[in-house]
Amino acid sequence: MTTHEFLPGAARQAAQSPSPETAGGPHAAGAAHTTRVDLTGRTALVTGAASGIGRACALRLADAGASVRLVDLDGEALGTLAEQGVGEAVVLDLTDLDAAEEAARGADIVVNNAGVQTVAPVQDFPPERFSLILRLMVESPFRVVRGALPHMYARGWGRVVNISSVHGLRASAYKSAYVTAKHGLEGFSKVVALEGAAHGVTSNCVNPGYVRTPLVERQIAEQAAAHGIAEERVVSEVLLARTPLKRLIEPSEVAELVAYLCGEDASFVNGASLPVDGAWSAS
Repeated sequence: MTTHEFLPGAARQAAQSPSPETAGGPHAAGAAHTTRVDLTGRTALVTGAASGIGRACALRLADAGASVRLVDLDGEALGTLAEQGVGEAVVLDLTDLDAAEEAARGADIVVNNAGVQTVAPVQDFPPERFSLILRLMVESPFRVVRGALPHMYARGWGRVVNISSVHGLRASAYKSAYVTAKHGLEGFSKVVALEGAAHGVTSNCVNPGYVRTPLVERQIAEQAAAHGIAEERVVSEVLLARTPLKRLIEPSEVAELVAYLCGEDASFVNGASLPVDGAWSAS
């Protein structure tokens, strides 16, 4: 899923589907990967797996040979993925923390990806929404990892990949809950890296900028109409004003880095935060 959605209404735990050119993902005919990863015999749990970054990660890890648990609220989308042989559908509200922990038992790989966004100034930010975002994006990853670690430690191998954000490294106005949650996830990831190292478990964050999803594209169209400018200018001058590379990120690009972090070649990458942001965080 993309974690840069603008959702003033009801909370959702998955973003929309990738753009048509990437919708086939790693299972598309003739698709090639930058990273060669063999995850045969590994079980991977991906949250927010119904669409966006989560869907791309699930496809990529399945293509690498992993048995994937697809966790999301969107049962219909999960069912479609399961029918395609991508993995096992687990329809779950991740704010049910006990259930989230239980779902992770026996996982060798955890990709904490589920998230939502609300944009409002601090003085107007609904307190219950702030609490929900922290529960979904900090407490739930903690419980998922807590459930998975005993199995990882017993096997002497494990991978935790937390889909953070450039907002785990930087801040933007009107996103107090989201920025707080992503900074909390960054700290948690580093603690897991320290504790897990002796057990063969690594923990890292991936930090995307704006990812191409229908919700972001709809926002672009709405802002273009409101300001009377071309959609291309909305992308380059509004959304990506602080990003030297003026394009949206494709979900498959994020998934490729996630796959690398899950492989053997990344065994010494631990406790890191890896931006995929077109140099936004360098500016």
